[in-house]
Amino acid sequence: MRWIILLAAAAAPLSAQLPAPNESGVSMGHVHLMVGDPEEQKKLWVGVLGAEDTHAGTLEMFKLPGIFIIAGKARTAPADGSEGSTVNHVGFLVKSYADIKAKLTAAKLEIVSDNPNTKQLMVTFPDKVKVEFTEDANLLVPIALHHIHNSTMDPEKLRAWYVKMFGAKPGTRGTFLAAMIPGGEVDFRKVDTAPAATKGRSLDHIGFEVKNLEAFCQKLQAEGITFDMAYRDVPAIGLKIAFLTDPDGTRIELTEGLAAH
Repeated sequence: MRWIILLAAAAAPLSAQLPAPNESGVSMGHVHLMVGDPEEQKKLWVGVLGAEDTHAGTLEMFKLPGIFIIAGKARTAPADGSEGSTVNHVGFLVKSYADIKAKLTAAKLEIVSDNPNTKQLMVTFPDKVKVEFTEDANLLVPIALHHIHNSTMDPEKLRAWYVKMFGAKPGTRGTFLAAMIPGGEVDFRKVDTAPAATKGRSLDHIGFEVKNLEAFCQKLQAEGITFDMAYRDVPAIGLKIAFLTDPDGTRIELTEGLAAH
């Protein structure tokens, strides 16, 4: 998996494009937060982590290698944070464990776990969004997406679904099963009780960028997928989008056009 991150990072600094899609036309796209104060998130993602503040039409986004972070204003208070939902946290590689720890500490974020031996931190962002940081001294940029960490009662079954639907490559990360997608991976942690769906939580959904989205949606429908929101073109944000939900309750947005930003 590391070579994908390094190749994506080598092309440019933090403003690097999303990586080229896999054979199914899919790459990592975005993580969408629905929070009480989007500006509070912006200060952290842009001001602390160095994301590029950019826009797709009227939609503001924070751009990091391999992923966009979008922070929207929740109409009602989120049901809860990412922990306890199907997406437990988002994980990033960083060039320096010491540097990121100093920045997060200065920002007065809660560090919920800190392992100096593995040079890994787990941090709680506002609205209880969990974010993991792990040092990779060979990284060619200060920070890059590594994984989206899902909780599930059946990791093998859920991984197989991501492999089938999105052309992900089956793999592992340590003891976790993983579905490799250009730009990162989706990892699966086994839990004993079913986690909550992401919709309505502060980490509301994840997103994949898809080439020829309309045709891709038709292919998914032929596989038996029922869309929460059918394919549509949204000129206000310059994107084509569709929504579906994975078998465990992770809300997924498919986009076409995000990679151009």
